Order: sequence, then structure tokens, then C-alpha cells
Amino acid sequence: MIQVTNLTPAIGSRVEGTPGDILNPETAAELRKLLVERGVLVFPELNLTDEQQVELAGLMGTVRDEGKKGIFKVTLDEEANARAEYLKGSWLWHMDGTHDDIPVFGSLLTGRVLSKEGGQTGFANSYAAYEALSPEMKARLEGLKVVHSFKTSMERAGVTPTDANVAYWNGVADKTHSLVWTHKCGRKSLVVGCHASHVVGMDRAESDALLAELLDWVTQPQFLYWHGWTPGDMLIWDNTGVLHRATPYPLDSGRMMHRTTLVGEEAFA
Repeated sequence: MIQVTNLTPAIGSRVEGTPGDILNPETAAELRKLLVERGVLVFPELNLTDEQQVELAGLMGTVRDEGKKGIFKVTLDEEANARAEYLKGSWLWHMDGTHDDIPVFGSLLTGRVLSKEGGQTGFANSYAAYEALSPEMKARLEGLKVVHSFKTSMERAGVTPTDANVAYWNGVADKTHSLVWTHKCGRKSLVVGCHASHVVGMDRAESDALLAELLDWVTQPQFLYWHGWTPGDMLIWDNTGVLHRATPYPLDSGRMMHRTTLVGEEAFA
């Protein structure tokens, strides 16, 4: 038996129950529906094992093959993550997978080792943000396309532009997506973030101003949930309609988060 409490009007629900409750297939199906509705699910001090986390992910969707047996270690420790420095990009608002045609559906993240400073995780509901736009702004955005660039996100994050890094960034092809994503269910969300380079066919200054305005709009307090971690907490978020970021933390803090990713199911449109 689980108990659900909404954390804010626009985003986030707290889910309480035992691992046995959570890993029930019928409950997992309910959680998936709740995830799409609320954007972020918070399981305080659930303390799932890695195997249980992957099991839950498999009950909610298709687990992406990454890391070791479905667990990717999110850390700035280069011994555990060869491209740890790239995680500085996670300190800026972003969606995962904008360099793909089909972005990941969602992610499960458990806090294993936390930083004493920083490391909170924020989520912004881009569904709710789009719905709250004025009719005039919605009309202005209709049909606009945006180029999303991995290189741009790394530059904005301040990752060191070594020859090797730049070569890798340039190897990730830019992708162009609709600024307003009309999902199969009929809902619409804004596809913005640190990776949004420019609006196709628009003057660069106007493009920069519009994308900055929209990112500021999406990340207003009424669309946000901020999570302060306790060891053993698990969060699940819907990557297709929610932006996320972490607050900066010391590179040598030892912070370690275990992530399982759900394969994407719907192309940008």
C-alpha cells in the first residue's frame, strides 16, 4: 500500500511505501501514470538496492543498457566516470537526449553518497509552463524550430575546451527540434535548456532573447520542485516534460548518485 502526497500544485508527488509495495507490478503501473501526470516522484529514504531499482525501472518501461547492469554512476570522480567533467553540464537547466531523435522517457536516481554543500536537484514542469503562456506567445512560438547543440551546452557549462574535448563535442551532431513539442497524448511542452543554441531562421540577437525569456519562464517558482537529498532517497522524473539541474557542489565531494534510465518511446514532434 502506497501513500501519495502532492508536493506543489504544478509538479512533484511524494510516494511512501515499502520496497515490496513499490515493486508490485500493479503499483508500478500506477506510478507510471502518476509520473506522467506529476512530472516527478519522490520516494524518501526508500533505500532500494541497485537490483531493485533496475527491477522497478523494468516494470515502468524499458531499461537502457548503460553503466553496469543498468546502473550509471553520476559522479565527478573520474575513477568511477571517465567523462566526469561533462557532468558540470548538469548544473544548468536541461533535458536529456536532445541530441537524439527520441529522447529518454525518464530516469530513476538514488542518492548513495551526498555532498555536504550543494547538490540539490531542481525540476521544472515545461508542460505547465507552456499551458500558462499567453495566447499571443503561443501563437508566436507555433512552428518555430530550435537547433540543439551538445557543444553549446558544454561551453555554457564551462567544461575545459581541450583538443580532445572539442573533438568529442564536434562528433555529436546537432539536432533540430520543434520549440513546442506536441506529444501524442495532445499535451504540449517547451523544448528548451542549456543545449538550445538558436532558433532556425531568426536573427541571433532575437533568438538569444527569446530562448532566454522562455527558459526564465519555465523555471519560475510556480513550476519548480527542489529536492534536498537524504541518503537512500530515490527520485523518478519524466524527461519528456520536465527540465532538471543540480546545484553546483565541490568536485572532490565524493557525491555519488546511481541512475537507471528508461528508453524513449516518442520522437520529438
